[in-house]
Amino acid sequence: MSDWTPGPDTEQHGQATERHGEATEQDKEADEAAAGSPAPSFDPAPPAPLGVGRTPTGHAGVDARLERLADADHLVADGHTEVYEDVHRGLRDELTALDARPAAPAPAHDNRS
Repeated sequence: MSDWTPGPDTEQHGQATERHGEATEQDKEADEAAAGSPAPSFDPAPPAPLGVGRTPTGHAGVDARLERLADADHLVADGHTEVYEDVHRGLRDELTALDARPAAPAPAHDNRS
């Protein structure tokens, strides 16, 4: 013998099952209506500038490299890597050039002997 009695949970489940059947009919009708319409387009959007500002540093070589970043604004995402690597390489070259300071002048020899 069971003590089970239908409660609010089982009534809601039954109603949900009925609504699910109705929704399925509506889905079928929508699918049939969409069958005659053209397929949606999945073409990617064209490249657009990111609008990231570049503040001049005052160092002509660095500023020129940073301006190169604007080239990425006109490329699809796959083309950004080449620009970023070029800028990175150029900035490293600029930093290396700063480290290669001219050597101090050699001391003058005094030949008064």
